[in-house]
Amino acid sequence: MSEVKAAEFEEVDGLATIRLHRPALTRQVKEELLAAVERAAESTTARAVLFLGSDKAFCVGQDLAEHARTLAERPDQALATVREHYNPIVLGLERIQVPVVVGIGGACVGAGLGFALAGDVRVAARRARFGTAFTGIGLASDSGLALRLSRSLGQARAMELMLLGTMLDADRALELGLVTEVVDDPEWESRAREVAVRLAAGPTVAYVAAKREVRSAAEGGAELTELLEEEADLQNQLGMTADHVGAVDAFLNKRRPTFDGR
Repeated sequence: MSEVKAAEFEEVDGLATIRLHRPALTRQVKEELLAAVERAAESTTARAVLFLGSDKAFCVGQDLAEHARTLAERPDQALATVREHYNPIVLGLERIQVPVVVGIGGACVGAGLGFALAGDVRVAARRARFGTAFTGIGLASDSGLALRLSRSLGQARAMELMLLGTMLDADRALELGLVTEVVDDPEWESRAREVAVRLAAGPTVAYVAAKREVRSAAEGGAELTELLEEEADLQNQLGMTADHVGAVDAFLNKRRPTFDGR
């Protein structure tokens, strides 16, 4: 009998899907998730990526039972997983140039929240809950969480979530901008897939450029003149794509545009 996979990757018709079957991150889960993320980042045919958890949880972070065993047996290696697994997973998600849609069916906590915030669009079930959880077990954060929260919410709100461990329900997460959309519980996966399919059928080159522009602006280090130059360069490149030329023609002839991603 073959071993049940903890995390899987598949790609069909330009849509790559990463699915976590287990919400707690054991070594097996982290290794299989990293392999799936790397496949998505390296794909030359994916036009969008869908990142899903299980029906009742997206990801709850480190499996504490396994962590406790490592603390007892090899305490000096207990947190080596941050460099070995968590950092490469987050950097792999960052390397994905096409849109990443995250479907969140339930708990999204700790490193799981860091992973979710590495995506571009987040669709959450109404039952979903969000939190940092790290200080509650005597740790600070990993998985890029402090950076993502600070950029998304500002320093004061990030401090609240990190220091007080405040848990957010889905509607509050939507209000704060941590998720894009909240839907009824049975619809979270179908809605996330619908959004991902729509993006996979869109102007891929333009989406890649748009992600680059938003990231440059969010990083805050570039001057306006640099950002304007980057926009001008990208627009010049996009103006010669088949997607742009075809979409303009479709608009002028009152047709719905279709995009080939080039």
